[in-house]
Amino acid sequence: MKLIGRYMSPFVRRVGVSLHLLDIPFTNEPLSVLTDSLKIREYSPLGRVPALVLDDGRVLIDSNAILDHFDQQAGAERALLPLSGAERSEAMNLLAFAVGACEKTVAAYYERDRRPEGLVWDDWYRHCEDQARGALALLDARQAERAERPLLGERMSQVDISAVVAYDFARLTLPDTLAPDGAFPHLASASQRANSLPAFAQTQWKG
Repeated sequence: MKLIGRYMSPFVRRVGVSLHLLDIPFTNEPLSVLTDSLKIREYSPLGRVPALVLDDGRVLIDSNAILDHFDQQAGAERALLPLSGAERSEAMNLLAFAVGACEKTVAAYYERDRRPEGLVWDDWYRHCEDQARGALALLDARQAERAERPLLGERMSQVDISAVVAYDFARLTLPDTLAPDGAFPHLASASQRANSLPAFAQTQWKG
């Protein structure tokens, strides 16, 4: 299998971490949506990452759809999200905050740092950053309640993966305003623990 996209993308990274944790072999083709858009469209007409080329040649797109595919294959004992019931509802709610933090951090980063000079919409940038900050603060508070335990249940889930990926991405792209030192101390500790694991260490963005 081949995972399309750079690990700078939190959506690509959450898939990469998850595949490693599920012991599913794959290779990574680090294409950028900015410089490799035509190549990416060869895999997905939408031109977004991640895309995952399966062994049979089928292509899955969107990180949520990709991860759900492999959770269904893994079964209830190994899946990274509960497959049904109240625990799944709680997990999906927390996951919405983690993925939302990724989405809004991407939006804020592109608005502030990727637009041509003079075309930045400051109010929109601040709005997106505030949304990301609110989601990260909620996850940080949840992690504080759980101490060093996972955010949901007693083993690492997709909620933990995506929360760490969201925090790491905020630190990578907006460390001065969204995620300065000390802003989210409990997520910082969770990130440090997670990034000591091979699945996270192998998917850290090297620049």
